[in-house]
Amino acid sequence: MSTSLFDLTGKVAVVTGSTKGIGRAAVEGLAAAGASVVVSSRKQELCDEVAADIHRTTGAQTFGLACHVGDWEAIPVFVNEVVQRFGRIDVLVNNAGITPSRLTVSTMELGVWRKIFNVNVEGPLRMAQVVAPIMRDAGGGSIVNIASMGAYSGGPGVCAYAASKAALLNLTKSMAQEWAAWGVRVNCLSPGPFVTEMVNGAERNAPGFTASIAAATLQRRVADPREIVGPVLYLASAASSYVTGDDIAVAGGMAK
Repeated sequence: MSTSLFDLTGKVAVVTGSTKGIGRAAVEGLAAAGASVVVSSRKQELCDEVAADIHRTTGAQTFGLACHVGDWEAIPVFVNEVVQRFGRIDVLVNNAGITPSRLTVSTMELGVWRKIFNVNVEGPLRMAQVVAPIMRDAGGGSIVNIASMGAYSGGPGVCAYAASKAALLNLTKSMAQEWAAWGVRVNCLSPGPFVTEMVNGAERNAPGFTASIAAATLQRRVADPREIVGPVLYLASAASSYVTGDDIAVAGGMAK
């Protein structure tokens, strides 16, 4: 397979939640592949800082633009600003997500449940439904939703997070079916354990957590955020032109 299939020169990619962790690795990888990229999270100052850093290291056109994906009405405004800046959107990576508590099924509070679903499911839904027609009018595009291996297994203390990611997996399949005629491909990536603030926080709260999740993988390790780049580039580029409605595990052999 020619490496030119992964070339994103002339494309515009938006990555939500891209100022840290796997989101930042993904947006850096897309920029290195030639795309103009939009760096987004809730804090404008941090978006500007990361966008400038990526421009320095890759030479790509970058745009830092804050957006809280849990704000339904803010998303069309965000997308409009991106289109005004670049004229198009070819790739959308819905990465932003939260898991703000360790509440169990027995102790789950309605407000916490709704907050997690608001960001993890409603955010990707709204972002995709605003972006997909723009992709359609330009001849097509690729949407990549970042789910989680937790969607398949659940787990104590992560019931809302895991349930929201399972919902995102199912939503991805509906998007793919509805928008295939538009030339818009929609897929999921389901990361296993990566070195992120979320995992580091869990380790602080429950020493031994990192070792336990590493042991659940065949490779017996936790991944570096940069290991998400290859799978993101695959789904974002022409290399995956016949792939839609799928979910790819990026989890070191962890069982679904």
